[in-house]
Amino acid sequence: MTSHPPIQTRRGAPARTLALGAAIAAALVATLLASPGQAAFAAPVNLSQGKTASASSVESADYTPAKAAFDGDPGTRWASTWSDPQWIQVDLGQKSDLDRIELRWEGAYAKAYEIQVSDTGTGGWTTIHSTTTGPGGNESLNVDGQGRYVRLHGTTRANGYGYSLWEFQVFGTAGTGSTDPTDPTDPTDPTDPTDPTDPGEVDPGYPNEPGPFTTPSVVKVAGGNGNWSLQVNGKPYTVKGFTWGPSFAEADTYMPGLTGMGANTTRTWGTGADTKTLLDSAAKNGVRVVNGFWLLPGGGPGSGGCINYTTDATYKSTTKADILNWVNVYKSHPATLMWSVGNESLLGLQNCFSGAVLEAERNAYAAYVNEVAVAIKQIDPNHPVTSTDAWTGSWPYYKANTPALDLLAVNSYGDVCNIRQTWQDGDYDWPYIVTEGGAAGEWEVPDDANGVPDEPTDIEKGEALRDSWRCISEHEGVGLGATFFHYGLEGDFGGVWFNVNPGGNKRLGYYTVADMWNGSAAGGNTPPRISSMSIPGSGSIVAGQPFTFNLSVTDPDGDALKYVTFFNSKYIDGNGGVQYVEHQRSGNSITVVAPQKLGVWKAYVFVEDGKGNVGVETRSFKVVPPAVPGSNVALGKTATASSFQTWGDDYTPGQAFDGNAATRWSGEWAPTGWIQVDLGSARSFDRFQLVWEAAHAKSYDVQVSNDGSNWSTIKTVSGGDGGIDTFDAAGTARYVRLNLTERGTEWGYSLFEVGIYDLP
Repeated sequence: MTSHPPIQTRRGAPARTLALGAAIAAALVATLLASPGQAAFAAPVNLSQGKTASASSVESADYTPAKAAFDGDPGTRWASTWSDPQWIQVDLGQKSDLDRIELRWEGAYAKAYEIQVSDTGTGGWTTIHSTTTGPGGNESLNVDGQGRYVRLHGTTRANGYGYSLWEFQVFGTAGTGSTDPTDPTDPTDPTDPTDPTDPGEVDPGYPNEPGPFTTPSVVKVAGGNGNWSLQVNGKPYTVKGFTWGPSFAEADTYMPGLTGMGANTTRTWGTGADTKTLLDSAAKNGVRVVNGFWLLPGGGPGSGGCINYTTDATYKSTTKADILNWVNVYKSHPATLMWSVGNESLLGLQNCFSGAVLEAERNAYAAYVNEVAVAIKQIDPNHPVTSTDAWTGSWPYYKANTPALDLLAVNSYGDVCNIRQTWQDGDYDWPYIVTEGGAAGEWEVPDDANGVPDEPTDIEKGEALRDSWRCISEHEGVGLGATFFHYGLEGDFGGVWFNVNPGGNKRLGYYTVADMWNGSAAGGNTPPRISSMSIPGSGSIVAGQPFTFNLSVTDPDGDALKYVTFFNSKYIDGNGGVQYVEHQRSGNSITVVAPQKLGVWKAYVFVEDGKGNVGVETRSFKVVPPAVPGSNVALGKTATASSFQTWGDDYTPGQAFDGNAATRWSGEWAPTGWIQVDLGSARSFDRFQLVWEAAHAKSYDVQVSNDGSNWSTIKTVSGGDGGIDTFDAAGTARYVRLNLTERGTEWGYSLFEVGIYDLP
């Protein structure tokens, strides 16, 4: 079958190619006409010296600030705190052409890092150099990129210290070109393909075929040698889509929203009897489906299970039979595009094995995928077969063991723009699609001031989708498209991070995609923009007390806006859900009451326009106990209890009196119990502060004794709701006991801290 013309002949490329040729010709003429002693081009200069710098952290604000890496003094340096990841960036003052980066490392250097550029400094980062084998010392890097901001993002330290640079020098030419209207880098050119506001800046791919689809398709990977295409019924096809999130039963309701983005594809992870509902709806709406099959241990049902691919013949034969059954069922369905065998299993195997055994299992898994692919193609020669994993580090296993694949597939988020280099370095003889992608995930972003991953903003997430698509589409003849993550309805922690339509409301990322894929939703009513959100004093929000976060919100359509607020405790207890909280709003300031549970929370604000659109923003805040004046007479004193759990961290009684809110005492699961402390001698006290874990007491007595045997009650508490109890109870005694009489949960009793204070 004849392959399609080179991809650069599609929309947007010819003008760029011609303009580039004109620019090169003009440059050559200028060189020839330059008089003796007159340079035709300005030599690259150090653009970064003395410019404004910032960093994710500094070891010492006085002695190792970020600016020290850009001051031209080889005796001063920037140093980060001792953790991964960290970053340092510089504002060049204007968008510039970059040629070379010079790094002068102190002993604490980066083994793995990326050099990234951005026009804003807050998002849209593009990687222009990356390595996992950084040598330290003096590094000179030849780069090719444009941007106003340049960042070094370190992901793996070479030793136990942080990252430290004597000098970070950026060489190039200030500015971004002439005002020649044929110059594709001219910032004044309204058709400039690098202008992020220009919908034509990225290639939207081949035009979609309108539905409905009523006959089975024949899908082929055509071409070769770096010039491949996907062809459906003899016509070139670009995979443009999202992974499917709503229930299959809701497909008719939400499929039009998917096509409104200009999508022509969706992807599933598992295929079964209910898949027909999705396929039927997809065919009616002009969408084709990448039908996935789960393999352990890769994110599907029972994903935590470990399978031995070198020996477990029963699992392999049973699973292959199940896969082939569904291939037979759906191979003639008009919506079927291709088959994807497994999801992130090569990565997941590291949770089951290690060392040489892990390598053997990964090779055995890839060989099994090949066995399944061969069997699929015997019964369905009309649809390609791929297998997807979480990182391009899986591709060597496919190269060595899985020749039956028609194309590669990878889930890649913040690293998507490095796929091309990986593909080139690996000398792969397949094209690829991205089967999940979007904004950088938790595992890829630096931590914020409260020590949790700094989630990209709504605006940055939209930019990330555009940047990802650009990097895929510009890998011409190899990158055949993407199903981004995620067309889902969830509004929980993960849904806010990735979904473009939480609750069925469309976010900025939805319209970014519609814009670049020429979707029908482009140019319509769009969501509110939250350009900033801040929580003053976010590192010390007092439990149970009101606090405020400030927003900057606009709506491009002037719609009336509704604000809804939520909290999430994932970084405390692993809970991915969000809990609604009441708020008071004054303009763009929102006041809420802090939760009682200590630790780092996330606050969310959803701003709805009543037209089916929503802007979502989130920031972290750390809940701390109310300050209690005076001396904690129980701090560090000897404690005993009716019982304590010995599994896990060994939850001994003394951990409730150690001053560390991250440790705790936890009793056995019993209806009553007690914990007491020996103050060493008779001490006077006035106030108590109890910090409960989830397993709290609903009722308890505060008792005192001077001999540890005869007790008197000085305070009775009932109706306790956990969190933090702060109350007055005066006495003088050597021993103080909490007599726990009624549980607030089905568990026992557990306390992070017990403070007993002698007020001044």
